[in-house]
Amino acid sequence: MIRPHSMFTFQRTALALAACAALFPAHAQTPAETTIAGGLGVFSAKGADRALFNQYSGSDKDNSVAAMLDIDYSLRQDETGDWVDFQGYELLGDMRELNLVWKKPGEWKLTAEYGELVRNEPNQINTGLVNLGSTTPQVVALSGGAGTGANVDLQTKRTKLGVGYTKIISPRMQLAVDLKTEKKEGSRLFGMGFNCATALDPACLGGSATSVGWASLMLPEPIDANHSQIEARLSYALEKLRFSLGYYGSFYRNANTALNPSVSGNLFNPVGTLLPATASLLGYLNQSVALSPDNQAHQLDLSGNYDFTDKTRGNFKLAYSTASQDDGFSSPSRTGLTNLDGEVKTKLAQFGITSRPMPKLSLLANVRYQDKDDQTPIAYYNLDSVGGSLAYTNRNLSNRKTGAKMQASWQFNPDYRGTVGVDYEAIDRGEFTATSAIAGTSALRQKTNETSVRAELRRRMSENMSGAISLSSSERDGSGWLKDNAGLGVTEVSLSDPALATATFMPTLADRQRDKIKLQADWTPNKDLSLQFSAEHGTDKYNTPSVYGLHDTRMNQLNVDWAYTLSSKWALNGYLSRGLQTFNQTRNAGYVMSFENTSASIGLGFTGKPISQLQVGGTLSYVDDTSKYTQGLDSTASAYSAASLAASGGLPDITFRQTALKLFGTYALDKKSAVRVDLIHQKSNYNDWTWSYNGVPYRYSDGTTVTQNADQSVSFIGVTYIYELK
Repeated sequence: MIRPHSMFTFQRTALALAACAALFPAHAQTPAETTIAGGLGVFSAKGADRALFNQYSGSDKDNSVAAMLDIDYSLRQDETGDWVDFQGYELLGDMRELNLVWKKPGEWKLTAEYGELVRNEPNQINTGLVNLGSTTPQVVALSGGAGTGANVDLQTKRTKLGVGYTKIISPRMQLAVDLKTEKKEGSRLFGMGFNCATALDPACLGGSATSVGWASLMLPEPIDANHSQIEARLSYALEKLRFSLGYYGSFYRNANTALNPSVSGNLFNPVGTLLPATASLLGYLNQSVALSPDNQAHQLDLSGNYDFTDKTRGNFKLAYSTASQDDGFSSPSRTGLTNLDGEVKTKLAQFGITSRPMPKLSLLANVRYQDKDDQTPIAYYNLDSVGGSLAYTNRNLSNRKTGAKMQASWQFNPDYRGTVGVDYEAIDRGEFTATSAIAGTSALRQKTNETSVRAELRRRMSENMSGAISLSSSERDGSGWLKDNAGLGVTEVSLSDPALATATFMPTLADRQRDKIKLQADWTPNKDLSLQFSAEHGTDKYNTPSVYGLHDTRMNQLNVDWAYTLSSKWALNGYLSRGLQTFNQTRNAGYVMSFENTSASIGLGFTGKPISQLQVGGTLSYVDDTSKYTQGLDSTASAYSAASLAASGGLPDITFRQTALKLFGTYALDKKSAVRVDLIHQKSNYNDWTWSYNGVPYRYSDGTTVTQNADQSVSFIGVTYIYELK
């Protein structure tokens, strides 16, 4: 269930008590401190009416009652200096956490943790799928139409286990080792689709009045994976030199290599008629879909710092890593290869220096070099668009990044401090693999360079007020654009080529001008009131040889936080935040679109102690997030596009609004026990045309639908009894 009492610390289980008794049977020690908290909570709504609330609550959405148990245990042993802390949270729910720290300060420390995290899919699935959530789902069309299948809830669960040990070998040397593993199980939204009207297979005909030639299917991804990590670090300190040697290893293993659907019989066409699917379409829909493959990575690094003088310090980091993916394919590729045999080796070198040569002057500089060497074998995997022959290979994705940073700060006087800086980054993506091909992008770039300049002025306007203004500007350009020749390498294109005017270019490679301004203020007029304010505005402008694509973006962000102490017993706090982000882009022979996302949130909180035994508090918050799509037409747009826009009016808005009220009160019954009452009310409104429009859900080709209640409202009341043992 949710943890309404998270403002308190709770302590430890009977198992921990028994373990500590066995470990420390007869030594002088400070009495153990144990706090136990247990209680019950009741929800006002079930199922879809609290889907958003229940997403990470750890409670069963179809159960109105939830139980809670938290324990916290602490033991200090005076004679040996041993120190034991143990916490157990949500022990009766699906989000339980166990944490143990056992240490002898100055000598060693042992840590252990166990945790569970459950995510409930807020969308409701209605389907006729058989073996849903397995690697072999069977698609069965709902002959009765959408909504006549079974309701299914998707869920994923993460279970983590970790141990760590730190040993102080000597005053100069320390060794730390951490091991973590996480198991992830369940299923999540996933799917596949195919349009049979494709030049890759002339025999795969499109739909007709008597058959279905394309389909989209909702096939949940089955999850059964494990991710393990190990990190070890040996640190050593001399008088001026401090360094550490570290190793990091990552190991991902997926028990499910592929999704193998079984599709047969009839499917719905776009207008909702149940018709036989063509044999060619079924052949594609019944192919295996590869899932995340096993992979592993290893990294060695040497890092540290050196004091040249009492005013100048240098730092460095050298690292070498290798990442590989040699898991077998679910079925041999057309080339006969059984695995990718992918491997990427990365070298990193970073050096920096900080100095204060004068009392008023501070300097900083560093350089960074990273060489990513993709050693994955090149092989033919992809078909051409004419005869379906193996014509294209994968690409080598090596790159080299070089970066540098310089910064200087000057304290003009006690009230003014200025900072200026320059950043530089260059990326070289290497030679384009001649036998590969790209789709959907007209040209690439081998090199890009970006230079940024920034300046900041801070001022203390009074003893209780300070502020800062910062400006930054960056410009990115690069080498010439390279046109892909479909398996025959690339050629540099002339900017005067008329074909470029309607081409598509990647915004991450395009020339870009980025400008940003930020204001900050911190005001504390008296000991009772504090106020923090920040405002930020930024723009990006893109330039490519084409008149289409992403043109510009803009962002604004405003934040205000405040706290006010009414008296020694009562205090208020609050916040206000508003953000705006826009994208303007154009598609050749299609739409002119301006996307605008506006998010606003406001909150008000209070804490109080009306009498010595009673503590109360609460928060009221509101969130409003709206995405708008303002659409027009390019001058070359087709009549069909014009008719579609006129009929639909364009894409509708996506809105999310939520109001949440949280109240609590804790009453001390005596010195050892207390009762806490929590009240939560949450009201949400979510309107997303991705899954439905005007109350009509999107229907997959087998009649499956994915829906969510647009309006959800839930209340929760919980009562907790807290008892402290000493």
